[in-house]
Amino acid sequence: MVIKIFLASSSGSTAIKKKQQDVVGFLEALKIDYAQLDIASNEDNRRWMRENVPGEKKPTNGIPLPPQIFNEAMYCGDYETFFEAKEDNTVYEFLGLTPPPGSKEAQQAENAQKLHNGSGTEEHLDDDTTKKEIVETEQNGDAHIAELEEDDPGKKAETDARDDIAEEDEESRKPAEEEEQEEGEEDREEEEQASEED
Repeated sequence: MVIKIFLASSSGSTAIKKKQQDVVGFLEALKIDYAQLDIASNEDNRRWMRENVPGEKKPTNGIPLPPQIFNEAMYCGDYETFFEAKEDNTVYEFLGLTPPPGSKEAQQAENAQKLHNGSGTEEHLDDDTTKKEIVETEQNGDAHIAELEEDDPGKKAETDARDDIAEEDEESRKPAEEEEQEEGEEDREEEEQASEED
């Protein structure tokens, strides 16, 4: 399968040029094979692109602007939908390609499959998304942490160690806070005495 990027090599619009460069640069960074098809110098490319962009995806004037992205004859989308896929880490899905092993998209698909099958195991706990959920839960309460601790004694030890460190930090802050309060009171007393002497 070949990804086809329909571009305009001699576009007068800097916005179009930047969008085209963004798509091509990202595909090159991911080492995805693609073919650039110029619609400015090749009328057949322009006609094919215009005929194969689905009607609901065409702008109101009916003429789709580059870049337009296809996987062989299957329409993938324009720059806006490409950008959304890029932001969501779903570019391979957007392009109709299988993500390579180890990519973020492959890991997300694997974790989604595990959750769908009901086999979310310890491996799932190591994924970034789950860690973010745990951090959010920690901020909102400890209910989720307690569930994790029941499932994994090692996690309980980690949580206990973090709690101990947090308590030590709090205890070390207390004397510093008390000292600041005492200094503030002394400053106020000195000011009062100075104003009484005047």
